[in-house]
Amino acid sequence: MALNLVFLGPPGAGKGSIAEAIVKKYGLAHISTGELIRAEVAAKTALGKRLEKIINAGNLVSNEDAKSLVENKVGGLKKKGNFKGIIFDGYPRSLVQAGGFEELLGKFNEKISAVVYIESSEEQIVKRLSARWHCPKCKKDYNMIFGPPKLKGKCDIDGAKIVRREDDEPEIIKKRYRVFLEETAPVIGFFEKKGLLKKYDGNAPLRESIARAEKIVAPLLMQP
Repeated sequence: MALNLVFLGPPGAGKGSIAEAIVKKYGLAHISTGELIRAEVAAKTALGKRLEKIINAGNLVSNEDAKSLVENKVGGLKKKGNFKGIIFDGYPRSLVQAGGFEELLGKFNEKISAVVYIESSEEQIVKRLSARWHCPKCKKDYNMIFGPPKLKGKCDIDGAKIVRREDDEPEIIKKRYRVFLEETAPVIGFFEKKGLLKKYDGNAPLRESIARAEKIVAPLLMQP
């Protein structure tokens, strides 16, 4: 049976990095709504331009847009063959999306194995996300805590002034955290009632958080 996992947590909880580590170890596919949206924005499609305005304001994309992006991606993965399962990173993130998620997977003869909730405080989220900067010219990423540039405010590669993404400004991060609590936190209870929820404290260094996630995922591989 395919292993289909949902990773939930506030923005900055490390869902993407943790999911990638699990994907690499177990050969799963990875669907990140954030990456799907950023790809659409980068392609400068009509949808991408509309989504860019929404996320830069710290808001969530509509249920219809998110479902369409995810469903198209799942369909593409299933057609490739050698399908072992998917980690859904940040989806579903509202009760409406959660209610239709099993139906979405059912279209491809799949079902949810478990939902992993990475708990993280607002203080940690603001600290992590506001530390992310990048070079608008060469696109190199920097972390002002773990990997700052050699010269303050300047890219190591081309000397260009590094900047934050608009949605990584502290006030926008706090708004995104509030939106998460309002819109996504109820999803935790939804899956808990179904007996699918697994959760752990994600207020830890990334390596430790990945290890905690692996302790949850490993036993699921043994289930029939």
